Amino acid sequence: MVWETHFYYFVGSSSYSHYQSINMLTSLYSGYLRRCFKAAGLSSQSIAIDEETTLHFWSPTKKSTNQATLNKKPSLVLIHGFGAMALWQWRPQVELFSRHFNVYVPDLVFFGRSTTKSSERSEKFQAVCVGKLMEKLEVQKFHVVGTSYGGFVAYNLATILGKEKVEKVVIGSSGINMKKSDNVSLLERAEVDKVEDLLLPSSPQRFRKLMNFCVSSKPFHVPDFFLKDFLKTLYSENKKEKVELLHGISLGREDTSNISPLQQEVLIIWGENDQLFPVQMAHELKEVISKKARLELIKEASHAPQMEKPREFNNVILKFLQESP
Repeated sequence: MVWETHFYYFVGSSSYSHYQSINMLTSLYSGYLRRCFKAAGLSSQSIAIDEETTLHFWSPTKKSTNQATLNKKPSLVLIHGFGAMALWQWRPQVELFSRHFNVYVPDLVFFGRSTTKSSERSEKFQAVCVGKLMEKLEVQKFHVVGTSYGGFVAYNLATILGKEKVEKVVIGSSGINMKKSDNVSLLERAEVDKVEDLLLPSSPQRFRKLMNFCVSSKPFHVPDFFLKDFLKTLYSENKKEKVELLHGISLGREDTSNISPLQQEVLIIWGENDQLFPVQMAHELKEVISKKARLELIKEASHAPQMEKPREFNNVILKFLQESP
């Protein structure tokens, strides 16, 4: 449930004091990310998936990718965690995976430019929306990778569509087996009363607390004035609806985990030092998610191994997805 943590390192190595406008660096980095996605052969698009919901997404550029080329590659959907839009969360993955797959990167509802008039707020609703998107795009089969909150969505997508449409499933740092007690423990560790106080930070101090939970290595210091602008730019939009999304999560409401096993091959990938979803949850998830599940732990990484250890994270997933059944 994190944003693109490389932004911390980018800020720390940049002479942002030279900018006349505080928000210029946020805009500059957003532009850099868009160029990275475009360089990977993806284009920004939006489509109405039904009468109530419109999803924004990145997908293979039509002008440079003909149908024959699309058919030669398997398809891969990357589903982001709770935080900023997808653009900020998948850069290292898009750059590699686009060489081997037709990559689709949706913004979940109320992130980026994805919106809905529906009152639905559950992770199951998010999964239905992604499924409708892929149907609209006429993608018959695909693998899916979901991180944190995106793992909740990926799990439900695989359950709803089945292995006929969703082939292999990667669950990253996502406690889909969480229980009510796990939620209570998280609040105690974070020293907050409500989960939104941690995951939707409203002050630089709370943002730093979130980053301490999500990143093992200590990031560069970023001044408060910059973080305030960053939070305003990327966290304030649709905040009411995002709080509703957190409250709408159906997982973790009971004293016992009640998830159903998946029929697909499943890879669970987790940072060993994860403080949001402790690594013990990964071991427990392996036992219940699928008979074909495997677990890979990323050392010296916390809740965002895709950002802290992108090369290792990517190579583990690539090997898994390219293996023959």
